[in-house]
Amino acid sequence: MRGRPSLRLEIKETMLRYTINRVLLMIPTLIGVAVLVFFFLRIVPGDIVEVKLRGDGGTVSQATIEMERKRLGLDRPLITQFGEWMVGMATLDLGKSMWTERPVMQEIAGRLELSLQVAIMATIIAVLIAIPLGTMAALYRDSWIDYLMRIITIGGLSIPSFWLGMLIMLGLLSAFNWLPPISYTPIYVDPVANLTQLIWPALAVGYRYCAVAARMIRSSLLEVLNEDYIRTARAKGVFEKLVITRHALRNALLPAITVIGLEFTFLIGGLVVTEQVFNLNGIGMLFVQSVSRNDFTLIQGMVMLIAAFYVFVNLAVDLLYAVFDPRIRYD
Repeated sequence: MRGRPSLRLEIKETMLRYTINRVLLMIPTLIGVAVLVFFFLRIVPGDIVEVKLRGDGGTVSQATIEMERKRLGLDRPLITQFGEWMVGMATLDLGKSMWTERPVMQEIAGRLELSLQVAIMATIIAVLIAIPLGTMAALYRDSWIDYLMRIITIGGLSIPSFWLGMLIMLGLLSAFNWLPPISYTPIYVDPVANLTQLIWPALAVGYRYCAVAARMIRSSLLEVLNEDYIRTARAKGVFEKLVITRHALRNALLPAITVIGLEFTFLIGGLVVTEQVFNLNGIGMLFVQSVSRNDFTLIQGMVMLIAAFYVFVNLAVDLLYAVFDPRIRYD
């Protein structure tokens, strides 16, 4: 029989191989996304040069249009443009914005900090509320606690985040004659001003986030509580608290982890209307601006950013599965 240290070493080696394989699978995924986004954007009608030079009704000669297209490299074959973009992406050089002519990385970095912080804060709020809420609803099924939880979660699923954000702003204005600061202040410059501004959009978004996770935890926990190993643990006289926390809740969290991971990634680039309500200049606003301007290079960079977030979050979720479920580690 193998000793316990050797078994632990084998588990670590298995997890390391699993992680490496998952990381290697990310490469063809990202390449596929790059191919699709690059060539699909070229199929979409519209020309950034036309929008840039004639968007305000100005009269510009066709020769000037062609010179600008040549300067931006749009006259070259698509394969050549794609090859140069892929080479640059391998070195984290996503090119320059065709509208502002600033590096795409600078354009994204200036907005990503804000959107990422709102997503992280909303996730923390959602998790801290969803786990006890979903657990209590499952343990007291069909009681007033469960019905109250259903009302709260249905409200979270039904009320749009931007509308809830508007209600929060109006409530703060009418009750305290106060509104959050307009200009964004990084947390490392002034933590109080930063949290004062971003806590409200995080609450507005986190409410729906919490509702989705709480309902998932409730349904998963109800299913787990009917399993044979739960009845066996209770029959052996294990304390009910240990049965819930160590056996039931740990397994019930597996589906919720997937939902939390996907919702977090969605928040990175999906807060377009909520950002407008709170006057936040984040990734969502940048998406809208780049699409309206047909700024191909900027759209490509942001799509690749969101795709990279998705694959990395999926990797983190898979690794968390192994933390919560020992069977995955042994397999």
